[in-house]
Amino acid sequence: MAEPLPRHLLIPFAGRGSPACRAAWPSLRLPNLEALLSRLSLAETDTQDESTRSPPHERALAKALGIPAADGCIPWAALEARQAGIAEPGDHEGWGLVSLCNWQVGIDDVVLGDPAAIEIDAAESATLLAAAHPFFDEDGIALHPSAIPGRWLARAHIFDGLATASIDRAVGHRISQWSPLAEAARPLRRLQNEMQMLLYTQRVNDDRAARGVPPINSFWLSGTGALPTGIPPADTEPPTVSDALRVAALRDDGPGWAEAWQALDASTLASLLAEYTAGADVMLTLCGDRAAQRYAVQQRGLVGWARSLFDRPRAASVLEAL
Repeated sequence: MAEPLPRHLLIPFAGRGSPACRAAWPSLRLPNLEALLSRLSLAETDTQDESTRSPPHERALAKALGIPAADGCIPWAALEARQAGIAEPGDHEGWGLVSLCNWQVGIDDVVLGDPAAIEIDAAESATLLAAAHPFFDEDGIALHPSAIPGRWLARAHIFDGLATASIDRAVGHRISQWSPLAEAARPLRRLQNEMQMLLYTQRVNDDRAARGVPPINSFWLSGTGALPTGIPPADTEPPTVSDALRVAALRDDGPGWAEAWQALDASTLASLLAEYTAGADVMLTLCGDRAAQRYAVQQRGLVGWARSLFDRPRAASVLEAL
């Protein structure tokens, strides 16, 4: 009989260094997280600085899936295309994720709004995809719909090796800070300008204005790269990724982030702790702005029992290190 696979929970934005979230650290009461940290051992740490295009949770997920990639080149689009049957297993061409979004124009610069918050439905996404096709085709970029409204899969050789910033890095920041600057990205910047003019004329945005939701006025490119054959391995069990903290973290909503953390602790982490207590081989990966830390089952026995009693870590100090 095959050995049971470990249950692996991965939590993005577990630590957040923005001002309001940082101020919320001392108020966090996360008993189930602390109980897990006292019973599990730190197995791996990945620490980078906050200038990386791929945030810690994306690096951790790619590693868990067995996907090797340079910074900004984790091929999430190619993986989705293969899983959806759009790309064949032997297809080594580059892919990218095109996410429709609202660029928030200010006096001094333009800021990326969260594409997850634009409230676009499947019909709007399909209408805009049909309008955008000729513009992308001119640059040799083939567009395909994604299962997520407002997101398209784009296929072109220029995406192979082109480093792009994750949306989770760029949201709330100046476009100029995270836009790709490589020479290969010049046609994409021109394409963004053309799409801005096209989107301005679309009936979809007139309807959105009537509903009181932000206009869709550009797109963000991410998840670029090619996926080698056999990656990820067929027997790979993907981690469970919780997005419970994402919205509050990106908005720097400290009270909301703390409330979401406590709800996560009382539900998902309580279940993970119960599985551990029942003998399951569990793993927990906590990710922040700079680092990801993976915790795994340690040797059970007197040493582990004593540590759980006398060396129970404080959640706030662990999250602050992320």
